[in-house]
Amino acid sequence: MRRRTFLAGALGALGASALPPRARAAGPLSAEARALLDSAWEGLDPQRVVDAHVHLVGLGAGGTGCYVNPAMQKPWHLGRWFRYRVYLRAGGVSDEDRADAQYLARLTALAEQRPHGRLLLLALDAVHDEEGRPDLEATEFSTPDAYVLSVARRRPDLFLPGISIHPYRRDALPALEAGAAAGAVLVKWLPSAQRIDPASPRCDAFYARLAELGLPLLVHAGEELAVHAGHGQSLGNPLRLRRALDAGVTVIGAHCATLGEDQDTDAPPPHPRARSFDLFLRMLRERRERGRLLGDLSGVVHYNRCWALPALLGDPALHGQLVNGSDYPLPAVDPVIQLGKLVDQGVLADRLRPALRELWHRDVFAFDLALKRSLTFGGQRLPASCFMPGWAQRHPAPPAVARPQE
Repeated sequence: MRRRTFLAGALGALGASALPPRARAAGPLSAEARALLDSAWEGLDPQRVVDAHVHLVGLGAGGTGCYVNPAMQKPWHLGRWFRYRVYLRAGGVSDEDRADAQYLARLTALAEQRPHGRLLLLALDAVHDEEGRPDLEATEFSTPDAYVLSVARRRPDLFLPGISIHPYRRDALPALEAGAAAGAVLVKWLPSAQRIDPASPRCDAFYARLAELGLPLLVHAGEELAVHAGHGQSLGNPLRLRRALDAGVTVIGAHCATLGEDQDTDAPPPHPRARSFDLFLRMLRERRERGRLLGDLSGVVHYNRCWALPALLGDPALHGQLVNGSDYPLPAVDPVIQLGKLVDQGVLADRLRPALRELWHRDVFAFDLALKRSLTFGGQRLPASCFMPGWAQRHPAPPAVARPQE
């Protein structure tokens, strides 16, 4: 057996063993877990609660239009293949020929648990070159707007649609208009992976129309590790978001830029490097005349990002600018969220760990909510507004869809 094939198999086995077991038999929660979940919902209206960062992905099975780069499916591309296998398992996919349907079925089953808020499903446009042409060879994965919009249209009681449009596309503005007319709640960019420069004048027309439509722009900020970004990491510099803010766009910085370093272009040349998070905090504290910057909490409880939680929790002046998101399916990958590390950071009570682990095995969305509602630092906790973002309330939840009896 070739060495790289052996290593790929070993990594795959390791990844599979790290993930949660398959769905357990239904049964009542322990009194401790039920009490923790009930406490998490205090002060929240399920009709207004939104998880603003949920990935809808697939392989294109069943005509969804989703795409995954073939390199991710080859064991000799070890890093990319390992991520691919982990994401499949975390999303409940056991049969690649039915991957899209299985992923959506798992997502729907979790979203139907009550009480529950709605999940904002995110599309992801392909990489485009400087001429606005799609480059699938450079694209790790993509999820088309049409698929996200159709899923949300079928179950508006569970899902909200977030579209993704590369601003260099020749049809970027018509696509934005069409998405907004179809009910899109926001636009998602991942600059480092999609090769989008948020500070480029090429984005100006897109920003102007976004501001007119009142659609927020959810932008990954800081270093990107979950999706192959090549040499584009500098495009995630939070300071590059100022152009959108100056155009009047509400910008949501994904993950609060809690990974990586970037050039501090506010400083004199040669522009020293600083933590991306520190640059993002600087921007959160600025008073922009037109746009508004928000921070997305998805991923901030992960083992490699949770160091930033004391700063976010401990400053009440920031709390009104924070928006919750789970970053599903990543919370379903066991090693990603380490409760012991959160205890060590001084933001989680050790006594809550057993109940949280029970919730994680049952429902990762309930786990995410209960965990973040349990975080405290210096007597401060995240307010209810983080979980009921005002910009999403323009899209009220309809009555729950009655499900047929078995």
